[in-house]
Amino acid sequence: MDTFSQLLARLKDMLGVPLIKLGSSQLTLWTLLYLVVLVVLLFLFSGRLRTWIVEQLLTKTRMETGARQAVGSIIRYTVIAIGFVVILQTAGIDLTALNVLAGAVGIGLGFGLQNIVSNFISGLIILFERPIKVGDRIVVGNVEGDVVQISGRSTEVVTNDNISIIVPNSKFITENVINWSHTDRKVRFRIPVTVAYGSDVQTVTQLLLEVAAANPDVLKDPAPGVRLMEFGESGLCFELRVWSTSLIHRRGLLTSSLNFAIYGSFSEHGIEIPYPRRDIHILQPETDSGQHRPGAE
Repeated sequence: MDTFSQLLARLKDMLGVPLIKLGSSQLTLWTLLYLVVLVVLLFLFSGRLRTWIVEQLLTKTRMETGARQAVGSIIRYTVIAIGFVVILQTAGIDLTALNVLAGAVGIGLGFGLQNIVSNFISGLIILFERPIKVGDRIVVGNVEGDVVQISGRSTEVVTNDNISIIVPNSKFITENVINWSHTDRKVRFRIPVTVAYGSDVQTVTQLLLEVAAANPDVLKDPAPGVRLMEFGESGLCFELRVWSTSLIHRRGLLTSSLNFAIYGSFSEHGIEIPYPRRDIHILQPETDSGQHRPGAE
């Protein structure tokens, strides 16, 4: 028992060795261990709190998924900020002595951490202004996909190939962002169709509308429409315009299914889909009427 007591006393002496002096307080090994453990517990607690708020508390309200995620993230950052200050004070660290450290951190931000701070501030702007939210279909740069998570530094976007792409938050502030579902999930699709000259335009219009009406992913309201856009080099250029809410994340699938149906309907009713043609006229060289031609005699 005495040996165990001596071991504890020796361990206490080792942990009590001062490492850094901060103003009137000293940073010991025990203080450092205390800070590390409590900060880790703070991050774990704030993460669990955010999950409980988003998945249990706010699900009882009418808030949409993106709004719940934003509220949960803001509360977590607030808890972390307040908790970190409380931990420093309970550890006996003089906060006024951290001014020098804050100045050093400021210099570090100017040299190498400006991108991290920029992304974090951009994340806060996204959470407050909500130009994008979880569940939105977005295009930023060469990245297109569904937003599945917005964190402090980056946003996770999942593409149609089920590939997660981590996009820095600053890109959503400094670059043009296409949000297909920002205000409304109804999106209009334009399907260009060219038919041969001489085709009955009324029949073409009717067939296109029938194809749109038969597709389950095309909305009845707003109603599909057909427009004769121009007289092309090879034929009459029509455009089928339809609205959809179910396939905005797979636009190629809707376009393909409509094109298959259009081709089948046109083939059944004898509507020709032209291909580029070029007529070549070979001009014979003119000859003088009085010129002697071999074999003319």
